Amino acid sequence: MTKRILILTGDAAETLEVIYPLYRCIEEGFETTVAVPNKEEVQTVVHDRQPGIMEVSTERLAYRVPAQKKFSEVNPEDYDALIIPGGRAPEHIRTKPEAVHIVGHFLRENKVTGVICHGAIVFLIPELKELVLNKKITAVPTCRFEVEESGAQFSEELVFTDGNIVSAQTWRDLPGFMKQFLEAIGK
Repeated sequence: MTKRILILTGDAAETLEVIYPLYRCIEEGFETTVAVPNKEEVQTVVHDRQPGIMEVSTERLAYRVPAQKKFSEVNPEDYDALIIPGGRAPEHIRTKPEAVHIVGHFLRENKVTGVICHGAIVFLIPELKELVLNKKITAVPTCRFEVEESGAQFSEELVFTDGNIVSAQTWRDLPGFMKQFLEAIGK
């Protein structure tokens, strides 16, 4: 039976954190759906540091990625696993009740849930905090506070799996993330 993967994202998602998992899952033969809040595509961005110039990342527009569904059209029961890319998109998608419902379903049902970089800040929503309590999760180090405020423990590892949650610090960790994500879903 073909695995069905949902990528939950929105505008200003880190481009590699959307595109790499999307094509890697397609390459594995999985039915992969990109879902966004309310339109037909997502505008991704590239965040990059300029050593010696700024301590924070700059942001540039990157690829527009087609979406197959709006959040309101997603039935989470139809999917085997979830990926939440980082970038700035998680700040916005966590404010959408449909997204909170979708993420909550995956966590309650112990389905594999992958979060990359800033993706872990979605867990800070009150309805989701109890579902990640005492889980160990990694994220970009600047999100340590949000991970700990969600009730989870912050892992210093670049990629970490705790039960059904697979997490990675940044796009640079995508090969290890996808390896652990695929192992977690039994591929």
